[in-house]
Amino acid sequence: METKPQTITESEPSPSKITSPEGLKLAYRYFQGDQAKPTLVFLPGYRSDMGGSKALFLWDWAKKNNLSMLRLDYSGHGSSEGEFEDGTIGQWTQDALFVIDNITQGPLIVIGSSMGGWIGLLVATKRATRVKAYLGIAAAPDFTKWVWEEELTGEQRDRCKRDGKLLEDSPYSDEPDVMTYALFEDGKNHILLEEQIPFDNPVILLHGKADTEVPWKIAEKIKSRLKQDQCIIHYIADGEHRLSRESDLKLLETEIKKLYGL
Repeated sequence: METKPQTITESEPSPSKITSPEGLKLAYRYFQGDQAKPTLVFLPGYRSDMGGSKALFLWDWAKKNNLSMLRLDYSGHGSSEGEFEDGTIGQWTQDALFVIDNITQGPLIVIGSSMGGWIGLLVATKRATRVKAYLGIAAAPDFTKWVWEEELTGEQRDRCKRDGKLLEDSPYSDEPDVMTYALFEDGKNHILLEEQIPFDNPVILLHGKADTEVPWKIAEKIKSRLKQDQCIIHYIADGEHRLSRESDLKLLETEIKKLYGL
């Protein structure tokens, strides 16, 4: 499960930055809207950043509706400092929590795309009193586990252990995808789908049936680990992993409006 969704060139000023406990400057953008309503938080995917098409679509939508929104880059991603190969699910989750805790106040609605869907669920469980709803776009919790066990060959696993990382051709970039052994090992500490997910508020999942990166049945597994009637899944029959087409974004907008009562 390795993705690099399309990034749109932004005609924006440089992002704001905040120094993490590890001493890295983490990039973010924050819009202050109606403080009586939850802040929208967008968490991007693996090797993606806050300049992706879904992030920008939500940014424009939030501004039009005077809703506060935060988008950010994990360490080693986008405009944030740090080396990508030093990152893990645990580190990137801590990056997200640090920016959220220091930049936002009050209730949140968290949206996570792909790997950001895993990080978003972790944020929801760790800030359960603040997160009023979660929306996953091709959410990929536990992907390090099922990629390691089901998608990699024995030779690839051996190579990853030996070299400390695995380099494979990327369908989204001229640069190879990199997955480190540390990423796989750390992922074991953040598994969500083997027991009940400790989050009680509404969950919406959008997933393409034509997604070749994250199997659509992952959405069913997420739903099975939540309370009955807590989770709604919207499958897009011809939807691929990115879910960035106009029709996909329209569906995203429709579901976000419901969460805000618009």
